[in-house]
Amino acid sequence: MHDSYLQCIFGRNNKQFKLKTFITDNFLLNSKTSEKLYHDFAKKLPIIDYHNHLNPKEIAENVQFDNATQVWLSGDHYKWRAMRTLGVEEKYITGEATDEEKFIKWAEILKYTIRNPLYHWTHLELMRYFKVDEILSKSNAKSIYNELSNKLNQESHRTIGLLEQQNVEVVCTTEDPLDNLQYHKTFKAKEVDMKLSTAFRPDEAYALEDYEGFLSYIEKLEIATKIVINSYDDYIEALEKRIIFFHENGCRLCDHGLPYLPFFETGTYKIKKLFTNVKNGKQLSQSEIDYFKCETLKHLCKLYHKMGWVQQFHLGPLRNVNSRLVNLIGKNSGFDSIGDFSQALNLGKFLNHLDKEDQLTKTIIYNLNPSDNEVFAAMIGNFNDGTIKGKVQFGAAWWFLDQKDGIEKQLNALSNIGLISCFVGMLTDSRSFLSFPRHEYFRRVLCNMIGNDVEKGELPNDIPFLGEIIQDICYYNAKNYFDFD
Repeated sequence: MHDSYLQCIFGRNNKQFKLKTFITDNFLLNSKTSEKLYHDFAKKLPIIDYHNHLNPKEIAENVQFDNATQVWLSGDHYKWRAMRTLGVEEKYITGEATDEEKFIKWAEILKYTIRNPLYHWTHLELMRYFKVDEILSKSNAKSIYNELSNKLNQESHRTIGLLEQQNVEVVCTTEDPLDNLQYHKTFKAKEVDMKLSTAFRPDEAYALEDYEGFLSYIEKLEIATKIVINSYDDYIEALEKRIIFFHENGCRLCDHGLPYLPFFETGTYKIKKLFTNVKNGKQLSQSEIDYFKCETLKHLCKLYHKMGWVQQFHLGPLRNVNSRLVNLIGKNSGFDSIGDFSQALNLGKFLNHLDKEDQLTKTIIYNLNPSDNEVFAAMIGNFNDGTIKGKVQFGAAWWFLDQKDGIEKQLNALSNIGLISCFVGMLTDSRSFLSFPRHEYFRRVLCNMIGNDVEKGELPNDIPFLGEIIQDICYYNAKNYFDFD
């Protein structure tokens, strides 16, 4: 039936029509045991979101968004990809259309995203933040846009309020080493129970593929550290100074986004000469670039160990695939993909290099290619040495895998090859303040898996014990693993 026909029959305010929503109390829970595990153990736990890309300025200043498009569609490349696939003109995505027009266009095409996680996420977010229990469509788009925009004008729907609504205990943003962390300092002075932390993300500091960008970065690093960088030793000293600065301002995590983790034995190339060559205008080969990254990461990871940080490696993306559209619209706009890089050999060698010198800190490795799930799940077992529970972690399903099937596959691989009971759980990895129901989504999927195993006789019907495991995965493991206090 067309939306207009349904609207005519039921009316927007008719309860029979509104009951058409599929986001019920037992959404994704397919057994009585699953329902009990979720509602009694997982549902009310706080959220520790230890990796995301929220703007700390918007948190510190408790920003109020003018309308639903600003908070919901701006910067969301998941939605942008879907709209382009359905033939929506770019003016309604990143272009000159009004915010209301962009929202209505999204509402028009939403029904065609069925079985994509966007369909679930969208309606969860409508329910959890705005109590809208209708299926968003062209026919109700304008009224829902107005309803959401009106609520966003309330104090409860400023950035801090949106986070508090989802019971967020810790939100950890991701910053470049050059960041002055002023908004983290500002937030710390506020009387708010929620904690705002940061993760050190040095990707740009060794991005030699962008030769001119790297040289420009070095100049900025000189300004930030007041160190004249004429040599590789100067460069490492400057990065160490930024690590110390981040640590003094509460940072306890770092993160790295790479297609693969390169590894070379030290001395394969002369690192100091490579740095000098770059400074003198000579571009490096891909092998030399990878060596430079490897040696730099070795230095950084040893510093992370010294500081007691948790290090994260997000591995597997193939970035900026469509050069025409990247040049037209920009990076981080929906033109990245799953890569099929060889991961196991160099990953093992890199972690072993640190471990044999007893300088491997707590580590989380995230996989973007589902065919490598078992590779990553097996790898972590090599470096869990009994000193810390779950010292090396196979991180949550992320990016393209952050959906029901991807989450289940990651959990199954970890269960079969590692120990799911030690898992530090979910994160949003998002730029959106409305993305935190993804924790609920994960918790429902987890409880459904465990509950169904009980129903099939594959796990004991020991609800208190299983509930304890679920609570650990959803909250307590992360609380004990990360030093956010």
